[in-house]
Amino acid sequence: MSFGDPNNPYGPPPPQPPTAPGYGYPQQPGIPPQGYPQQPVYPGYPGGNMMPQTMPGLVTTARVLLFIVAAAQILIGIFLLFGAATLNDASNAGEDAFGDNGLSDIGHDGAGIILVLALLALGLSALSITLGVKMSRGGQGIRITTMVYGILGAVVGVLALIGAADAGSSAALVWALLWIGFGGTMAAGMIAPSGSAWFSRPRY
Repeated sequence: MSFGDPNNPYGPPPPQPPTAPGYGYPQQPGIPPQGYPQQPVYPGYPGGNMMPQTMPGLVTTARVLLFIVAAAQILIGIFLLFGAATLNDASNAGEDAFGDNGLSDIGHDGAGIILVLALLALGLSALSITLGVKMSRGGQGIRITTMVYGILGAVVGVLALIGAADAGSSAALVWALLWIGFGGTMAAGMIAPSGSAWFSRPRY
């Protein structure tokens, strides 16, 4: 027998084909590991490890001011309701005592005007509360409405400031300045880039 005979039991073993690397062993450089598919990496997704977004400071300030304004509007509305009821009762008493006269008619008309103002104040308080509550999840509609609301409030404050300056009333002057500050701060919070980015953020 010769060593070249493939059937020779004493000859060298025949060459074996290369085998694939087994699982659990170190892989060669440049070859992806087998058995475990590679997962793509996503930069933050619902339920993932993305940090929660926080409301910007100006937006938070505007939200707090909306709730303060709402509380003041509720108090003003209740005060006006009591004033309208009192004036209406006085007009009715005047009619009972002196009959139908011009003063009673003026009293009823004044009570009606005060009632409308009271309902207006209560309606604006509902709007203020709604804007404040929706500010955490609202979109551009809440932002634009709050911006217009703040601008109109600042304009009303300017008009009140002019009237207070003409009348020389220091109390009315302070209220007018507060109203201008509140309205201007609310509008600034919505106009600022941080406020725009907050209301434009993706929501899941």
